[in-house]
Amino acid sequence: MRFSALILAALLTAPCLHGQTADVAATARAVDDHYNQLKSFKGAFSEIYSGPGISRSESGTVWLKKPGRMRWEYREPKEKLFLTDSENAYFYVPGERQARKTALKKLDDIRSPLRYLLGKAKLAKELDHLSLAPDITPLQPGNVVLRGVPKGMTDRITEVMLEVSPSHQIARIVVRGVDDATTDFRFSEMQENVPLADSFFRFTLPPGVQMIQDDQVTQ
Repeated sequence: MRFSALILAALLTAPCLHGQTADVAATARAVDDHYNQLKSFKGAFSEIYSGPGISRSESGTVWLKKPGRMRWEYREPKEKLFLTDSENAYFYVPGERQARKTALKKLDDIRSPLRYLLGKAKLAKELDHLSLAPDITPLQPGNVVLRGVPKGMTDRITEVMLEVSPSHQIARIVVRGVDDATTDFRFSEMQENVPLADSFFRFTLPPGVQMIQDDQVTQ
């Protein structure tokens, strides 16, 4: 009787699991298709960090342009700039006497998962164990949440969660670190295929500021 009950339970749950797999694959493909056709993106963002004994919230505007260009202008609670020009990444806080620079191919930064917004790779190939996250309540009704483990970043990140809108836009990215710290990126006022000159993603060193070459860009 017990063995029969186990078989019955397996038969009842199998279609559900198959449906979840199909939903994940379909959602991932829809997100890929949406971002692969984009050339540029602009949006307001908030970045909420929570770690052992530390909590902070920042906000500003982000611009993305293919290939590999990002400009993050933080405005609250203090101004700072994070910029990539498809070859190098730069980090600068206005008023400081040094700016930092690293080769993009060596970049190891918490903002790296936002390359998904550039349509650079397929989610199913970029994230191991890609699945639905029904235990996570989306910010907006109708959105779905995916979770996965980023390839090549397992020494720093345990999982990434993507909240996807019905129009297949990524409205939120949550990055959970191996140290149990969480960085939560939330996007609003999203505009797609806005005209952006390449020069907008070039870093100009302010007078009197020294450029420091880093192997790693940090905040």
